[in-house]
Amino acid sequence: MEDLEALERDLLAAVAGAEDRDALEAVRVLALGKKGEITSRLKGLAEISPDARKATAQILNRLKDRLGQEIATRAEALAETALSARLAAEKIDVTLPARPEAEGRIHPVSHVVEEIVEIFAAMGFVVAQGPDIEDDFHNFTALNIPPEHPARQMHDTFYLPAQADGRRPLLRTHTSPVQIRSMQAAPPPYRLIAPGRTFRCDSDQTHTPMFHQVEGLVIARDIHMGHLKGVLRDFARAFFEIDGLKMRFRPSYFPFTEPSAEVDIGCRRRGDEIKIGEGDDWLEIAGCGMVHPKVLRHVGLDPDEWQGFAFGMGIDRVAMLKYGIPDLRDMFEPDLQWLQKFGFRPYDAPSLGRGLGR
Repeated sequence: MEDLEALERDLLAAVAGAEDRDALEAVRVLALGKKGEITSRLKGLAEISPDARKATAQILNRLKDRLGQEIATRAEALAETALSARLAAEKIDVTLPARPEAEGRIHPVSHVVEEIVEIFAAMGFVVAQGPDIEDDFHNFTALNIPPEHPARQMHDTFYLPAQADGRRPLLRTHTSPVQIRSMQAAPPPYRLIAPGRTFRCDSDQTHTPMFHQVEGLVIARDIHMGHLKGVLRDFARAFFEIDGLKMRFRPSYFPFTEPSAEVDIGCRRRGDEIKIGEGDDWLEIAGCGMVHPKVLRHVGLDPDEWQGFAFGMGIDRVAMLKYGIPDLRDMFEPDLQWLQKFGFRPYDAPSLGRGLGR
């Protein structure tokens, strides 16, 4: 019996001293496995006398049960210790600041749209919107664009499949159709701007198939070219944040305005660098003019009673000029590093009082 007591002490000490689950499993196999110490002694009971067999069997079964319980208890303790060590190693200090690269940025086009809306809202303009998919009337005919005009050709315009009546919808080539729809929807006077996406078959450093424009329209009685010049002058000086910015209006041609003009601002060119507001050079930023009488008649207005002006400019282009963005195509690439450089923080909302830019 003494050897069984010694065996019990040794096995229980081995269980208590197991430092991990592998060591504990080795003790279990040594004691209770198919060839383990206790298993072998239970198999050998048949070789001893009947009187000793009963007492020995009781001791071995009690030792087997106790050893099983001790192994289970030690396994649970080892699991808790391992979990505590893992939690300690993987803990996160929630007081640490967030990584800078996790900060989101507002795209410069979105920010510039907000700048433009802020400026014109202060002048009493409202924002109007219209569909990206237009029909021929609103995109061309109502704007006095003749059937033979190159803008109607497929090499300039994205046409969609013909409808049942044979007419082909198209992706709007400018936001001017919004002006037509706005004049059809309500009586004059009008003072509105229409920022939005436009589409043309073009792609290079300063053109993309999808780009952004803003158009403006003012219709009332006794409106003249001086009002147009004043609005665009105040806009340009507020947008580029340069008091006394030089401007000039050059005669031009657009089917939907008469007379028509292109708007230039003063700049200085030095290599690839353009500095707005300095030097004796000029840079074109917008087209404008007095609304053509035929456009007014298309929406049911009498041009002898109502007059007005319209203007339009590329939002992407003025964003490039103001913030030094070299290539228009980069604006439409999924490049987080580019957005981190040229983008705006979410709470940098444009304000005429605080400043429009950064």
